[in-house]
This record gives sequence, structure tokens and C-alpha cells, in this order.
Amino acid sequence: MKKKYLLAFALSALAASGAFAQLNDTIAKAKASGKVVMGTRESSAPLAYTLGGNQFTGYHVELCQRILKSVLPGVAVEYVAVTSANRIPLVQNGTVDIECGSTTNNAARQKDVAFALTTYVTEVRTAVKANSNIKSVADLNNKTVATTTGTTSVALLRKNKRAQNIKFNEVYGKDHADSFLLLESGRADAFVMDDNILAGLIASSKNPKDFKIVGETLNVEPIAIMVRKEDTKFKKAVDDYIRGAIKAGEIDLLYKKWFMSPIPPKNTSVNLPMGSVLKGLLKNPSDAPAEEYNK
Repeated sequence: MKKKYLLAFALSALAASGAFAQLNDTIAKAKASGKVVMGTRESSAPLAYTLGGNQFTGYHVELCQRILKSVLPGVAVEYVAVTSANRIPLVQNGTVDIECGSTTNNAARQKDVAFALTTYVTEVRTAVKANSNIKSVADLNNKTVATTTGTTSVALLRKNKRAQNIKFNEVYGKDHADSFLLLESGRADAFVMDDNILAGLIASSKNPKDFKIVGETLNVEPIAIMVRKEDTKFKKAVDDYIRGAIKAGEIDLLYKKWFMSPIPPKNTSVNLPMGSVLKGLLKNPSDAPAEEYNK
């Protein structure tokens, strides 16, 4: 009995170590299973969003599709909708192999996951109704501010020196669409989030002219594709593709397509020209965290 127990234990340990090794080798894992799992967002236009029927699209979705086609040719892509709250755990535990949404690369998250080279840079700002008198952080005093669960936006607002002497109430949406609905329905006076997400939600709203983006920049945030921390081989493959795409002008074309041209489902443009920080990163690619941009 003892020998059988030891053999069973050894086989179990061997299987576990094999599973762990494969988890840290996404390319091997995908080839063995015949699929690679892309985590993406449902309401982070124009970076990543759903058209319904498990169809996802956007700047980062299309970029990831191109990466996976190059790195894992012939391997099927399975899409999983993730949220701000579960995206990191799902990458860590192997449910998701690559996360292509709107995730900020920061020092705290780098302890748990790895980020590819930065492919978008956003500024955290504030969306309000067009007829609102809110024009700056100071005007948020005694107001209700919406943000999305699992994001850093309100924390950044509270740390901002312009917000030190103001008081505001916080309300949370389960995702960005839900947070925007809080503003749209009047349950919140403002929605603090990445400017690209705000612009995308406004562009796809029933009456885009009813909203505007105002106020100071609360933070500059590098947005990047997320992979498992231990999988240096896969990260290198993703980074190598991004470098090639930059040199070939592919990133510029994708940016123009998703930020400066009409996009589905309403064929409206978010009209956000490329900022100076991202232009600089296309000349000198980096996977540095947000802290490096906000010293």
C-alpha cells in the first residue's frame, strides 16, 4: 500500500509540475490544447468592446488577433470577457492567456503579471454632462463621482493636489458602460476614467452632444497587453511583433482606424489624435510602468 501511495503521489506531483510548466509556456499550452484564450473587455471602446454575439473588436483586440496569428498560426482564438476586477487573476490562473483590453501597466500590477510594450497611452480625465458647470477638479466638491470597480481612477483623483480640500461621494459601476450609465441617468455628476474610454462611451451614446470631457489630467497611464509574469518566452514573442508593427507603420494605421475614423456599431469617430507620449514610445518602445511617467 505504501508503494502504491508513493507512486500515486509521484505521478500526481509529476502531473502538477507538468501543468505548471505548461502554464508558464503559453505557446506550448496553446499548441497542446489547440486554442489560445484572449481576455478582452465588453465596454472599453475603442480599445476593446463587444458587438454582441461573442464578437469583440477594437484597437487592442485587432492588434492581438494579428499577434496571435503570427505567433500561433492555425491555433483557434477563444474570447473571454473580463472585468477590471477579475482580469489579473484570470491571467494568473491560466484561464486567460493574453489580455487585450484597457489595462494600465503600473508597478503594483507588475508584481503579479507582465506587460508587453506600451501600445496606447491615456490621460485620466472627467466626463460630465454638457450643461454641467463642472470644469475642473475643484468643481467636484460635494458632487457624486462615478468610476468602475477595480480601477485606479478615484484613487488618483483623491491623491491629486487639486482635490485635497474637496469632498465628494463615490459610486461604482461593475464595468465602464455601467459607470457611464450612472452619469447618463443623473445618479452621478461626473465619471472619472481614461480619456479614450470616456470618448468611446460618449461617441456611442444616444446623444453624444450631451456630454463633454473636462478638467485637468489626473494621471498619464501606459496601456498594454497583459500576459503571465513567468512566461518570458511569450512576452518576447509579443514584444517582437509589436516592434515589427511599429517599424512597418502598422501601429500608426491601427491607431488611425480606431481613434480617428468611424467605428462600429454607430460609425462614429472618437476623434482622439495620438498624443506626444505615445508618439515618443513608437520611437523608443518601452514596458515601463505608469510611475515612470508621473514622477
